[in-house]
Amino acid sequence: MISLKPWEHQNTLKMLYAKCLGEVCGKHNITRMELDILLFLANNPQYDTAKDMVEIRYLSKSQVSVSLRLLEQCGYVERKYQENNHKTIHLSVCDAASEIVRDGRQAQEKFWAIMTQGILEEDLNTMKRCMKHMLENIHHYMRKEPSDH
Repeated sequence: MISLKPWEHQNTLKMLYAKCLGEVCGKHNITRMELDILLFLANNPQYDTAKDMVEIRYLSKSQVSVSLRLLEQCGYVERKYQENNHKTIHLSVCDAASEIVRDGRQAQEKFWAIMTQGILEEDLNTMKRCMKHMLENIHHYMRKEPSDH
């Protein structure tokens, strides 16, 4: 019998997601971190700084920094300052990365389709509401607890 405890299956989810996205990385000769950054920026335009990526996705500052440098060198990401603020660098995905982003989004849709095959729409909506609430709980906890991450 398969356990229904989600924490016991996180590696299974990661493996499926990696398999779906791995094809995109190979096709475009980029790393998984670079693809994750492009998709994060493309899918979440309201979060456009390296700090956002580190805080929201719990990514390593050094890996984000190195990957952003490479993405910028390839012309996939552009750095900008807002008029009055020259401390915070805002990031945007360049047109040169549009095919990568399109392929990445298709891989994400494939991942979701595999996971949700045969699940009723109303059950999916309930699951989405529950997952949103659980993620909010996790982020709240991680912000108030001393940092080990």
